[in-house]
Amino acid sequence: MFSVTVRDHMMIAHSFRGEVFGPAQRLHGATYVVDATFKRPTLDDDNIVVDIGRATEELRAVLAELSYRNLDEEPDFAGVNTSTEALAAVVADRLADRIQAGALGDGARELAGLAVTLHESHVAWATYERPL
Repeated sequence: MFSVTVRDHMMIAHSFRGEVFGPAQRLHGATYVVDATFKRPTLDDDNIVVDIGRATEELRAVLAELSYRNLDEEPDFAGVNTSTEALAAVVADRLADRIQAGALGDGARELAGLAVTLHESHVAWATYERPL
């Protein structure tokens, strides 16, 4: 399996519901380093997994929809604990929608999978992986 990973970051504010989250129940900020890994079993006709420039642009566009926002105030997240794990899935699903719509080119429609990792710090991160 071949893979290509691109990286960007996002800064958000949010809070959590539930005693398990301790002080994170209060409003706080988070800065995530975000990796998006595109996977396919064979290279396309251009001998690539995906165009790195286009992949970077689409990741940046998805993250721009979330960055510098209080996610507690966003209708898409009403009643949802926006954990690192949950946000990784949101980013992956939004990227998958863009791939299927052709934003990464026709060859990218042949991708087999996508994994999105949100690095919360240098010692903790979460990944969501999905088929395409």
